Amino acid sequence: MRIRLRFFASLRERLGRGEEDYDAPDGATVETVWAEVKRLHPDLADMDGVLAFAVAQEYVDRQHPLRDNDELALIPPVSGGAGGQDAARAEDRFVCTLTHEPIRVDELTAFVANPGAGALTTFVGTTRDTNDGRRVIRLEYECYPGMAEKEMAKICRTLLERWPVEKVAVTHRLGRVDIGQASVAIAVSAGHRQAAFEACRYAIDQLKTTVPIWKKERYEGGAVWIGSQTGDRGHLHPASDGMEAERSPSVLKAVAERAAPEAGGR
Repeated sequence: MRIRLRFFASLRERLGRGEEDYDAPDGATVETVWAEVKRLHPDLADMDGVLAFAVAQEYVDRQHPLRDNDELALIPPVSGGAGGQDAARAEDRFVCTLTHEPIRVDELTAFVANPGAGALTTFVGTTRDTNDGRRVIRLEYECYPGMAEKEMAKICRTLLERWPVEKVAVTHRLGRVDIGQASVAIAVSAGHRQAAFEACRYAIDQLKTTVPIWKKERYEGGAVWIGSQTGDRGHLHPASDGMEAERSPSVLKAVAERAAPEAGGR
């Protein structure tokens, strides 16, 4: 069966490509494929405990079975319902966007403004000029299109279920973000300040944990992929700055060949 692999951020640079189609044996799982990737690329073993996986833009575990024409995304650490009428009403109460343009916080606050809201909170994350002792020049963001928006929407729906919130607006910048510019903004309106504060904090914490958005930090003397947007030391992956690795043999073709004897010659 044919599987399409997707690679992002530091993983994409280390492999030298963003996607590739492979032939996999019947019965292959996510773990089967990842094990073969590690075998062909031993230097990727350091990502074993931090890599996540998604099939059809939904997170899955390593035992998830793969099917013909599946898209399997290998996701490095990221920068970090109800149906019927109730679901329709929820969709009208939040907005999630990705943009390459400067973020307009006033547009978010205008969306969440509500006569029944006694509190309106905002969070704006900006690019600072130093991080971990390095002089930062700028940040660059990329995402997994489609899945990023889905995960952002899940966060907003959760807010509406857990807190007495009126409306939520979330937007994240992509591409180049210079010093002092906003990379992410969140606005929440609620009847009272406690719910607004708690929901806004939850939104930014979850966004940096589950939404497949990655950032590259350009600093004086080089660049690094920040494994999570918190900038933790443990997830720094050197950026290749456009230097691509040589393309490797087909990962899943190798899986199929090795599994053929066990599959009765298929």
